Amino acid sequence: MSITPPRSTQPSSVPVFRRILVLGGFLAGGIGVVGAVVGGLVAGGTGVVSALIGTAMAVVFMGITAGSILLANRFAGSQAAVGAFFAIVLGGWLVKFVVFLVLVVLLKDQAWIQPVVLFLSIIAGVIGSLAVDAIVVLKSRMGYVSDVSLPGASAED
Repeated sequence: MSITPPRSTQPSSVPVFRRILVLGGFLAGGIGVVGAVVGGLVAGGTGVVSALIGTAMAVVFMGITAGSILLANRFAGSQAAVGAFFAIVLGGWLVKFVVFLVLVVLLKDQAWIQPVVLFLSIIAGVIGSLAVDAIVVLKSRMGYVSDVSLPGASAED
């Protein structure tokens, strides 16, 4: 008689998104340090502030994406919850879009912002988060049909 461990009720994507958040945090720390040093050398104090704000923006937007999917995964599992899942993820994207537009309008023409340093740190954060996403997903070794149960299959199979 073999003892099988109980099946996890969380979707198999949860550890992947948690890892994305952790590695994204490390990446943001690196971009913040490098951006602050380069921004400080290029534009002084305004360059440092701009680099840190741009890095923070990239981290928050990356966190909203992964966080909304982790939150939406709590509702996964039933056919009725599919709408809630997509509503939460879409809501996260809309929040990101609105927050980005508000920040652009608020930060435009501020004397304490160096626009080129801000722009480059945001771009570095976006490209870096895309790289983290790709690397984590490629190394996750998830099956193509990870959370599927076949009809007629018992829970013990």
